[in-house]
Amino acid sequence: MLEATLAGLYDTWAGKLLLYGRALGLSSAEAEDVLHDVFAAVLKLTHIPDEPERYLVRAFRNRSINHHRSWWRRVARELESHHWFDPAEPISPEESAAVECMNHLPVEQRETIVLKLWHQYTFEEIAVLQNVSANTAAGRYRYALQKLRSCLLKPSDRNEIDDEIFPRSRIGPDAIEFAGLSSACRGNS
Repeated sequence: MLEATLAGLYDTWAGKLLLYGRALGLSSAEAEDVLHDVFAAVLKLTHIPDEPERYLVRAFRNRSINHHRSWWRRVARELESHHWFDPAEPISPEESAAVECMNHLPVEQRETIVLKLWHQYTFEEIAVLQNVSANTAAGRYRYALQKLRSCLLKPSDRNEIDDEIFPRSRIGPDAIEFAGLSSACRGNS
C-alpha cells in the first residue's frame, strides 16, 4: 500500500520537484539527485505524511539547501587545498621543485607521506585511517619516496648517487630531507 502510494506521488510530483530544483539553482543532475534522496528518505517513513505534497516540497527544499551548502564547503576546501603546501615566505628553487613533485603524486601516496613524515603515524595507524593493510600503507610510502627521488634528481645524478648516502633499496625520511622536501611542505619551518 505504502509503495503504491509513493509510486503515485513520484509520478505526480517528480517533474514538478525537478522544475522547483532548477528554480532553486540546481542543475538537472543535481535536482535529480536531490529528488531521489527525498524519495529514498520517504521510503524509510513508516506512514505517509498528512499532507504529502507539502512534505515533499519542504523536504526537497531542505535537501536542496543542504546540497548547496555542501557544494560550497567542498569548493572552499578544494580552493584551500591548493595552498596547503604554500609557505608564508619565498621558498628556494629546490623546495619549489619538491613541492611540485609532491603535487604530482597520487593522492593516496601524498597522504601517506604527510601522515608518516609530518604526523609521525606508524604504518599500522595509516592503514587503519586509509582502510588498507599496513603492507599497502608501507608500499604507498615506498613508492611515493621512489617517485619523489626520481622526480627530484637529474638523470645524471641518479647514476652517481652513493648507495651509502641515498640507498635505493631502503628510502627513509633522510632522503626527503636531502631533497629539500621536508622544509618545503612544512611551510615556515
